Amino acid sequence: MIAEHLPALPILLYLFVALLMPLASKLGRDLPWTLAWLTSLIVAALGAYGLWLTSSTGAIHYSMGNWAPPVGIELVADPLSCFFTFAIGAVSAFVLLHSRESVVRDCGAGNTMTYYASSLLLLAGFSGIVGTGDLFNLYVFLEISALAGYAVLGCGSAKAALSSFRYLIIGTIGASFYLIGIGLLLAKTGSLNMVDVAAILQEQGLGPATTLAVVFIFTGLGIKMALLPLHYWLPDVYTNAPATSTALVAPLGTKVAAYAVLRLGYEVLPYEALLADLRIFDIVLALGAVGIIWGSIMAIAQDNIKRMLAYSSVAQIGYIAVGFGLATPNGYIGAVLHVINHAVMKACLFLVTANLERQGEGTSIKGFNAALRRKMPLTCACFALAAISMIGLPPTAGFFSKWYLLLGSYEQGSWILVVVIIVSSLLNAVYFFRVLERLYLGKDEGEEKAPKGARLPFAMGLSTLVLALSLLVLGFGNVFIVSKFISPMLPGF
Repeated sequence: MIAEHLPALPILLYLFVALLMPLASKLGRDLPWTLAWLTSLIVAALGAYGLWLTSSTGAIHYSMGNWAPPVGIELVADPLSCFFTFAIGAVSAFVLLHSRESVVRDCGAGNTMTYYASSLLLLAGFSGIVGTGDLFNLYVFLEISALAGYAVLGCGSAKAALSSFRYLIIGTIGASFYLIGIGLLLAKTGSLNMVDVAAILQEQGLGPATTLAVVFIFTGLGIKMALLPLHYWLPDVYTNAPATSTALVAPLGTKVAAYAVLRLGYEVLPYEALLADLRIFDIVLALGAVGIIWGSIMAIAQDNIKRMLAYSSVAQIGYIAVGFGLATPNGYIGAVLHVINHAVMKACLFLVTANLERQGEGTSIKGFNAALRRKMPLTCACFALAAISMIGLPPTAGFFSKWYLLLGSYEQGSWILVVVIIVSSLLNAVYFFRVLERLYLGKDEGEEKAPKGARLPFAMGLSTLVLALSLLVLGFGNVFIVSKFISPMLPGF
């Protein structure tokens, strides 16, 4: 029963619980929060079950309303989509568990129902993007997640609302590019079902209309993915939004756009033509490599830790783009592995910033010192672990995704990329060790006088700790994850 409806369950569950939010808010002040993180936990379990099931039995296709494709809407659960569904559910579950007090403080007690309803719509959109087998419904779910994301990111302050409004305008441009692209594909193929379009384009090859469609689609998804130079919406949004909202959107929003790039680039659009004629893979690879270096350098220049992490995200998206552009098994493995690794790392780091704000600490790096580490030892330790993983030191998760990217670069004979990945890790070390030095090696002249401060709520500390420890679990378990789950996803190269 569950297996039969597995492709639709995450989307419907998020939508159903979002509709229950007005009633839940009447029954209990904390009930919307409880339902929100429990729903994500269930979705994570569904994603894990689907990943285990489809890795051994193959993809599950689901026709909505029993209307068979290409006329009806098709949802698909396969190892790649289930892997992303698990990531969406697991990361959002801990972020939402963390969020109860932060949402009240940042958005107001009267807006919690709206906030959690918007969050669940956002996650329904993310789940739909990774679960759909239809190009137009991918656009619909992109818009659902975008509209809900504007609400989640724009609450709390005028700066957040303004940044979210800019994101709305740029995001709408990106969605419009994508919509024009699939319109051209529809005119060329007569279908929007991904399997049908792939088969028809395989026969037709790459004509002018398809070429134009590919350009529009990748430009639109590049904006959503924040791929350099289409990333300008990202730093202001991530800096000005409430930390909990950033922790929810930053690890997942750009990753589902990256999923769409992986899915369409390798399985729907004519792969050989993209590779040899349009050189789409080379273009994305080059933009990713430049983004890695540029994002890292910009992160070094920041004093606000949230803005530093925002520019760091631009660099991390670059790693995923490089993995896509390499078009090799190790490159693909590195890209997919970095999606989950970066989702956990960045969620943990933004939850650290939420903890700092909750405890009345600023986000200026110049204000960090050993007294902060004594006041918040758990939060600082979680930051240290996530920072080490971001740099790419073993045995943390970040090391292994970068390792696969290095292997892919070596296989392609691209020593420039090898240098880029190594140099970027050194740049990551520069901006993260700058913070760690202040926390762990800085002078603590007021050691005897410094106040202990109020304790962090249990849920906030637990969520941050679980995400930080997950980086060790992902690191030690990387061989199992790659061999058992990611290898079955590999497209034909």
